[in-house]
Amino acid sequence: MDNLEPKKLALIRIWQIFHKYSDYDHPLTQDDIAEHLESDYGIVIERKAISRNISLLKEAGVDIESRRAGSYLESREFEDSELKLLIDGVLCSQHINPRHSSDLIEKLCGLSNKYFRSHVKNIHSVGDWNKTENKALFYNIEMVDTAIEEGKQLQYDYNKYGLDKKLHKSSFQRVTPYQLILHNQKYYLMAHSTYWGNMVFHRLDRISNMQFYDKPAKPIRDVEGYESGIDYKKIASTMPYMYTDEPERIKFVVAVGIIDQVIDWFGQDIKIENTDNEKEVIVTLQASPYAMEHWAMQYLNYVEVLAPEHLRERIKENLQSGMGKYN
Repeated sequence: MDNLEPKKLALIRIWQIFHKYSDYDHPLTQDDIAEHLESDYGIVIERKAISRNISLLKEAGVDIESRRAGSYLESREFEDSELKLLIDGVLCSQHINPRHSSDLIEKLCGLSNKYFRSHVKNIHSVGDWNKTENKALFYNIEMVDTAIEEGKQLQYDYNKYGLDKKLHKSSFQRVTPYQLILHNQKYYLMAHSTYWGNMVFHRLDRISNMQFYDKPAKPIRDVEGYESGIDYKKIASTMPYMYTDEPERIKFVVAVGIIDQVIDWFGQDIKIENTDNEKEVIVTLQASPYAMEHWAMQYLNYVEVLAPEHLRERIKENLQSGMGKYN
């Protein structure tokens, strides 16, 4: 090596060598460690010094195991299975653009040894996933965190996709941010809109040109319906599509075969009653009427909304409109 390192760095370099090159299937002998020290860092030390440094690392709490074949790092901050789970989460997250996804996956791979990377078969498939083109995601996250911490408002452009498959400005927003929520594999900013005067849920990957607005934030307990703070269970179960209308008591008949879908979307805080037809049940729950309208249309062949009447009428109008398109 051109730049030789002082021997006093050997301790930390030996730890890095264990981290990069070792696991149960790849133990390192003292000769292996000496070779890596010299080739990677230009450090040449005696075998006794290597043994002494390994003992120091063990005394410091580094989980190094030794057996006849050599020594290896027994445990890490993350198991490989945990890293694969996190990598899959990055891959399927549509709100993270391809470049940031690749960077995150590289960092996650760096938390294991060099052998882990060969087992991550989908590491190079980031470009094949449906990803946002918005590159401001992580900048927006930092801005939101700062605004919440310092009690500031935010202003930004909210965008929608056009026929050219690109994001275009749809509206200008000025809000008080309260929370970032991951819901249905999408990242939402939960905030109070100064224009609409109520809570909104905006897709973080659709936000651009975010800036601080020099006006104090509106306390969440001053927002109607949030006097007791944020009810995350209510958000998850009553607003599956993040509509902001007030949840209502909704009653519908549903095929037994998709009751698991009902629970997936609305949680277990629902009432189920038997009917004369053993293939159907009646479900009662609290939910956003707009969300239920959307959901009921999605499961049209299996669901009949019974109440409230205004929701039933809206679905009937949707069906009539849809039939008109196919006549």
